[in-house]
Amino acid sequence: MGTTKHTGRIKLPGRPDPKLWVSKVPFGLGKIKPKHIRDTVKVMWDNRDNLPYAYRILTRGVCDGCALGVAGLYDQTLTGPHLCTTRLNVLRLNTMPAMKPETLHADIDELRKLDSAQLRKLGRIPYPLVRRNGERAFRRATWEEAMERIAGKIRSIDPKQLAFYLTARGITNESYYAAAKAARYIGTNNIDNASRICHSPSKTALKRSLGIGASSCNYKDWIGTDVLVFWGSVAANNQPVSTKYMYAAKRKGTRIIVINPYREPAMEGYWIPSIAESALFGTRLADDFYQVNIGGDIAFMNGVMKTWFEMEAEKPGSAIDHAFVREHASGYEELQAHVDKQDWETLVRSSGLSRERIGQFARLLAASRSGIFVWSMGLTQHRFGTDNVSQVANLALLRGFLGREHCGVMPIRGHSGVQGSGEMGADPFSLPGGEFAGKDIERIEKLWGFELPKWQGDIVGVSLENALLPDDHERRLKLFYTSGGNFLETMPEPDFVRSCLENVDVRVHQDIVFNTSTLADAREEVWVLPAMTRYEQPGGGTSTSTERMVYFSPEIPGPRMPEARPEWSIYGELALRVKPATEGQAAGAAFKDAASIRAEIALAAPNYAGIERLEKQGDVFQWGNAWLCEGGVCPTEDGRGRLLPIELPELRKPEGRFYATTRRGKQFNSMVYGEIDPFNGADRYDVLMNAEDAAQLHLRTGDAIVAYNRYGVFHGRAKSADIAPGNIELYWPEGNVLLPKGVYEPYAGIPEYNAAVIVEKADTYHALKDTRYVERRIAELELEVPE
Repeated sequence: MGTTKHTGRIKLPGRPDPKLWVSKVPFGLGKIKPKHIRDTVKVMWDNRDNLPYAYRILTRGVCDGCALGVAGLYDQTLTGPHLCTTRLNVLRLNTMPAMKPETLHADIDELRKLDSAQLRKLGRIPYPLVRRNGERAFRRATWEEAMERIAGKIRSIDPKQLAFYLTARGITNESYYAAAKAARYIGTNNIDNASRICHSPSKTALKRSLGIGASSCNYKDWIGTDVLVFWGSVAANNQPVSTKYMYAAKRKGTRIIVINPYREPAMEGYWIPSIAESALFGTRLADDFYQVNIGGDIAFMNGVMKTWFEMEAEKPGSAIDHAFVREHASGYEELQAHVDKQDWETLVRSSGLSRERIGQFARLLAASRSGIFVWSMGLTQHRFGTDNVSQVANLALLRGFLGREHCGVMPIRGHSGVQGSGEMGADPFSLPGGEFAGKDIERIEKLWGFELPKWQGDIVGVSLENALLPDDHERRLKLFYTSGGNFLETMPEPDFVRSCLENVDVRVHQDIVFNTSTLADAREEVWVLPAMTRYEQPGGGTSTSTERMVYFSPEIPGPRMPEARPEWSIYGELALRVKPATEGQAAGAAFKDAASIRAEIALAAPNYAGIERLEKQGDVFQWGNAWLCEGGVCPTEDGRGRLLPIELPELRKPEGRFYATTRRGKQFNSMVYGEIDPFNGADRYDVLMNAEDAAQLHLRTGDAIVAYNRYGVFHGRAKSADIAPGNIELYWPEGNVLLPKGVYEPYAGIPEYNAAVIVEKADTYHALKDTRYVERRIAELELEVPE
């Protein structure tokens, strides 16, 4: 916890700076770039039946898109209005009318012909629905029937056979907290959230390295730092308003560095629509790209530290902030011994960067007085994601980039509500304000007035796999309750995930729209419950941004789904139906209103003291204040950060084989809004690959190709791109067929979202697939590429 308060918004420079322009041709005419004006007009047209309500949401509500924390049209970083197409695309989820009865109750096979984007456009879920095994369509149900049937099923099973999951689509802190309390009241610790498949390694690594579970700094710190490093993060695409912060940083002389296998066009230059100069001529964002191999970040960072130790041997104090390390870090000698024994040949091969390039980056950081490291799924979605992030913490500690202005570590969130999910206890390893352990359990039991189950809950991937356990197994998943989410499009091996979903006895989808997973069968029945959006919830709600700002988003007057309910109230009612409150338990896990939830959050999560005073538009506070680890003092047992030796996940890449990872196009998480990537012109089935790699396979852009391994087969088209040799990128979720099921990072439990693949011309693959050729190639791949 820091003591320095956030100092508020700052102004952008008034005069233009032509040195930052991408092109003198206005509006980027002739270039591949987002069409912001066209997209805005399209959004207005899509919302034409509810424009006044849409306007009120945009000007009064807290953004339900990414986690930058724009409230109304303003944030806490820069003066002036902020609006992006990501938020505009999500807007229609809040304003569209109810699905038509003939659609709601259509034959299930007719609905299954639609993809999630088409299902989303059908409209909102207006009332509870149920479809029993063997029935051809959903039928209308009452809330009374739904709640009693679901509660009855829960009463009939072991709590270990029940699992809850909450995605982050606009979900508020109040709903996370109510769900976390309801789950434990019912008796299960199987509750998880969307962070499991994106930033769970960030929290795990930062906790063990620095004692914190969130960004240590603010967006404002970007503006004026010497060096701003984006590691496996395409903020310009996933958090577009952040480009304004980058613009402001560039105007202050900040160098922006991107570390990513692909030279991301969105990070090279961007036309920021709310800055006249940038809207006309674009803004050069990145000063340099370091195109590291997929999975090569640990080697790259070991190379950076090895360079520093070599610099120190020649001139002490030239690379490492010894005063900071001496006062605020432990493990220096062990880390140095570990790094010194690394050989450059291995570091170069694994990272994909030359010793000279690694040294160049190391010297840049060594010469910088301040620096901020920003990262997202490029670092976390690996089976060694926690180690990746601890390496970033190592760099920050060695340079003293922590706990002061223009310095810090920032796992940038892609969902508006996900930062608060674990902090509210909607996590198998967490409780509100603490961990699922010792004194925190005792503290929460005293506050809640009931005993918590003491067994360790499962992460969501394991919960799903448990659906395939024998019927009499105590952890065989029999009821899966999901608030939002679509595991058919977010988890590896979609066909396997479908088999898990369909092997659950009862599945509950608490949501605002249909998606493809809603239509999957279940052993007994599938329930669909209509939820309110954050803008409809009586008493409003709060969400926590990446920079730990807790914003109040008020209820916005407008049309309503008559039978939709606040998510927090559904969880409370369900809990009491499963287990009626006894004397001394007060209301069990139910709450009378949103204000009473906030009042309890303030007691349960000490960092959130002050949330109980948020009650009107514009109310906000920052937990932890401006900087965590202020002055270098970490909230660990000894107040020091931990420098950790991190072993290489040695990834040998045989000739002709590739490492594959996924990327995002015109989409918000798994919700796809366009078939063409506005930054590079690729479509959803294009495979981005290095031009020299393509030439060696006699491939040209547009050629039909097949990428395959033992997990699946992906049919696509080759597209030459500026990507590190030996690496390919496919769009997510289409490319998930190549990813391995059941492979989880050992510390944080995130699934593995990378895989080794063979790439061939489609005619070669199909000509030989009826022989043992393909099987032999896959066998060779498994022998040559260790897991």
